[in-house]
Amino acid sequence: MLRWILKTFSPIKRRIEQARVERRWEYLRARGMHIGRSVLLPASTFIDVSHCYLISIGDNCGFGEGCTILAHDAQMDEFLDAARIGKVVIHDSCHIGTGAVILAGVEIGPRTIVGAHSVVSKSLPPDTVCAGNPAQVICSLEQYLEKHRQRMATRPTFDYGTYDIRSLTPERRKELLEALADGDAYIIGGRTAELAGGGGTPRTAAEAAPGSKQ
Repeated sequence: MLRWILKTFSPIKRRIEQARVERRWEYLRARGMHIGRSVLLPASTFIDVSHCYLISIGDNCGFGEGCTILAHDAQMDEFLDAARIGKVVIHDSCHIGTGAVILAGVEIGPRTIVGAHSVVSKSLPPDTVCAGNPAQVICSLEQYLEKHRQRMATRPTFDYGTYDIRSLTPERRKELLEALADGDAYIIGGRTAELAGGGGTPRTAAEAAPGSKQ
């Protein structure tokens, strides 16, 4: 009985959660925040709502769970009766790791990866991988990708459609665990499936032009 209830209501719960996230995106856009096309912006992302009009996120960006984006700093308010505000510009194809904090007045160049729990207090250049507190360049994006290309040539790879959590059988789970016994493996095809509408995470549609209806 419990299994039937979970099977029946889990899809409904997912649709409700997705609708809430989409309403939040609409609310932020209505207050002046730019959110581009195909952005993964989870409900757990803390947005500086009172100053969200200063925040711009480009197309094809992704955020891990629990990130923070701030566009003002009021820590000196008691002493100066003033708060600093600054624009935050996150360009196209940036990917921000879980728990990262992005502070006011920074720009993250296109195609930049920011490591988990990093603190972005200064602007970061394009085509780089950055991490730390404060976040700084670790390597170029191409160096990072080439390292993983070489690993993918020698490590086990698995098809996303077969080994995604929604289709993962006990036998396949055992196979994955055995493959990971001596190092990492790779799941191939997740982005392709997402672009074809088969991904498991909701992404934003294109932002409506001023005066138009979404």
